[in-house]
Amino acid sequence: MTLTNTQKTVKSGMTLIELTVVILVLLSLISILFVGARAWKRGSDRAGCIMNIRNVQQGMRSYQNMNGHNAGEVVSGAYREIVGPGKFVESSPDCPGTGTYSNKGDTLPQQGVLYMTCSLATAEKHVPSDFGDW
Repeated sequence: MTLTNTQKTVKSGMTLIELTVVILVLLSLISILFVGARAWKRGSDRAGCIMNIRNVQQGMRSYQNMNGHNAGEVVSGAYREIVGPGKFVESSPDCPGTGTYSNKGDTLPQQGVLYMTCSLATAEKHVPSDFGDW
């Protein structure tokens, strides 16, 4: 049996338009994945920063209580008394979100006032605004 001009052979495969649509769908899914991963990383950095600030705050309160200091007092080298090997906080914390920490220096904080703050706190809502019960 021979093929005539009226019979056509069917070729299997994808057209250029189908291939383009598949690539666009894959790129869309990948971009959604990156957006989600970025949000997850930002939340993780925020949680790590909050824990660093909280640990230093608790170390400062413990130092005050154990040594009989009152809030608002000036203690020479207060930061060195709470941060370091064998002290209340083992090492100087680093912000996981590439921010920098600043502290109140030698002045012990009042109740409801943070001793250490992060440079990203206001820009990215990196630290909650209500920390009175820390």
